[in-house]
Amino acid sequence: MFPIRDHNPSGRTPYVVYTLMALNILIYFTYSAAFDTDIELARFYDAYALIPTEIDSSHRLSPLVTSMFMHGGIMHLAGNMLFLWIFGDNMEDEMGHLPFLAFYFACGIGAGLIHVASAPGSHVPTIGASGAIAGVMGGYLLLFPRARIDILLILIIYFRIFSIPAYMMLGVWLGMQFLGTLNADPNAGGVAYWAHTGGFGVGLLLTVPLWIKRGARAFWSQTHGQPPHPQTKYSASRIPRLARKKPGRSPWGKDS
Repeated sequence: MFPIRDHNPSGRTPYVVYTLMALNILIYFTYSAAFDTDIELARFYDAYALIPTEIDSSHRLSPLVTSMFMHGGIMHLAGNMLFLWIFGDNMEDEMGHLPFLAFYFACGIGAGLIHVASAPGSHVPTIGASGAIAGVMGGYLLLFPRARIDILLILIIYFRIFSIPAYMMLGVWLGMQFLGTLNADPNAGGVAYWAHTGGFGVGLLLTVPLWIKRGARAFWSQTHGQPPHPQTKYSASRIPRLARKKPGRSPWGKDS
């Protein structure tokens, strides 16, 4: 189950979101093509990835930022950019371009520090924009809890798109991350659940002043927790079914 779009249009062009997406994509394809061996790539990670034990011992803080623009594979990159594209434009719309940029980095740095605190002795390099994007999702939940999110549900051979409120989709996502913090060893690598959960919390807290400025509960009462402008409506709510091809003769004379 993963989101594919929301029904929450932006009132302005999200230049910062587009720039962040472009930088993440450009940087990934640049360094993934620049190294011929795993040893060279490992040295690159040692220099720019977030390694908790090095942050704790040397207090070199630059990896808190540089690690946010590194990804471990094309699916890692694609997933993060999808979430940033869905939720980031509305946060930039509400905050303004430069405040949103500062918010994004604050969420990413906060998520990184929480990850370091959860595994101070870890030597495993940590990379990805997930912590910053989790913060964007936390802010989105506070401002637009009932915005409609379309999710693609895949159950073996069953595919369907459902439209659900943001609080439901983001609540399930946050719950999965929290369960991960209870079951996974942060020193062993894998998914940085504490960075996700912590980034979400940082983003939500940093959005509270804007929420209060908008009227706090009065803002929710006026908008019913939905976008403060007409929602986007999509014509299709499900993926069309594909008819099975009947056995027959192929163009090459062999049975299909």
